[in-house]
Amino acid sequence: MTPFAGRYVFVAGLHRTGTSLLARLLASHPEIAALAHPTAPEDEGCYAQGAIPHTAQHGMPGHYATDPDQHLVEECRFDTLAVRTRMEADWDRWFAPGGRWRVEKSPVNLTRMRLYQQLFPMAQFVIVLRHPAVMAAALAKWVDDPAAQLIDYALDAYELMTRDLAFLHCALVIRYEDLVRADPMPALCRFLDLAAADSPVALRDGNADYPAPPPLTAEQARRAARWGYGGDGAAGAFAPIVRHPLRRIRAETAAALR
Repeated sequence: MTPFAGRYVFVAGLHRTGTSLLARLLASHPEIAALAHPTAPEDEGCYAQGAIPHTAQHGMPGHYATDPDQHLVEECRFDTLAVRTRMEADWDRWFAPGGRWRVEKSPVNLTRMRLYQQLFPMAQFVIVLRHPAVMAAALAKWVDDPAAQLIDYALDAYELMTRDLAFLHCALVIRYEDLVRADPMPALCRFLDLAAADSPVALRDGNADYPAPPPLTAEQARRAARWGYGGDGAAGAFAPIVRHPLRRIRAETAAALR
């Protein structure tokens, strides 16, 4: 099998924050191949490889992102050529051939970005956020944790992600609320330095499914304001974060998001 000569874009975010939507948008571009595994939930790449274990103790909704053991960074036990070789060999069979990019989406990518940058140095990352209270409401059908605990979990995860950003060369942080308000494809294409392409993926505001999200405490509201989030699921102004070594890419991506 000929080794993949292109690059990876990893989609990262907590469960129920829009990672699947974002991955579908990216995969609609003719230069981006998506992973299609017949038994992996939501075609998540963490299930389609055997180099990094993924059991019922890994990637648990509402828990994984604040588990120190699942925060994989440089020089951890998985930072080896053997791990990269096994991951690519396992993934190869599930990606369509051709294209300059492969998109891989797994929520656990949120805590693996620094490791993946070591394994795939030319990789880029797109991180999606969602209002913590709305995420808590959406996640309630999967977990029994109190809403206040899930809101704190999201805010803690966002802060960990922010600290990790300092180590990443190429990362884009956007909100679910902004994804569904306007066509995000121009910005995504600019970030990956691809020609503009229309997407057939339908956009709808899933936050409308949760008209009465759980309230934020005063401290939660203070922390959520950093991302433009307020009470009652409100999403105000937020400047997306664009990290890229090329000033042109940074400027064009930021302009497309305005």
